[in-house]
Amino acid sequence: MGIVIGTRGSALALAQAQIVADRLDGPVEVRVIRTAGDATAAPLSALGDGVFVDAIERALANGDIDVAVHSLKDLPTAEREDLVIAAIPEREDPRDVLITRERGGLASLPPNAVVGTSSPRRAAFLRALAPGITTREIRGNVETRLRKVRDGGYDATVLALAGLRRLAIAVDDAEILTLAQCPPAPGQGALAVQCRRGDPALAGTLARLDHAPTRRAVTAERA
Repeated sequence: MGIVIGTRGSALALAQAQIVADRLDGPVEVRVIRTAGDATAAPLSALGDGVFVDAIERALANGDIDVAVHSLKDLPTAEREDLVIAAIPEREDPRDVLITRERGGLASLPPNAVVGTSSPRRAAFLRALAPGITTREIRGNVETRLRKVRDGGYDATVLALAGLRRLAIAVDDAEILTLAQCPPAPGQGALAVQCRRGDPALAGTLARLDHAPTRRAVTAERA
């Protein structure tokens, strides 16, 4: 039997699961699991921690899947005792990207621009960078958020550069915000590869994917 990887169903989540699958030997199945965060349009700030990982972790703990792949920033810092992060592969660029309808970055934002973000962190730093803007909740996957900007619902949105690169979406006409302008979330750009703590053989296999410098960095960020 092959290894079953559980993940969310978005294009980005599937791409991230495939990154892990491609580095494992033997047959691998990627199985989509719908999470609480995927099942509601409520603001993320109202949903609490773990909304994008709880269902996947339950499936892993119950033995329905063998491995879970998450965006590390979605994992609560208080980890489950029955599961282990067996690998944290080498991190992608952790910076954020401002994508405007006019494709000119901060300088192209009109007065009183409306910028879509579901992150209080990003909203706060954006308002500091451009005090005249308004930030408003935006939901949906990467493509949905880009479409909402193109269709005029927002003047801009902010997305993680790591996700755009994993989806091969060009950012040549967007503004990559510096770490000083918009410090990223702890663990942003990194993946967490989980398995059951009671499966040392699989944990050993997954450990080959671990990137020690990335693990040290994100462990410090999440402390």
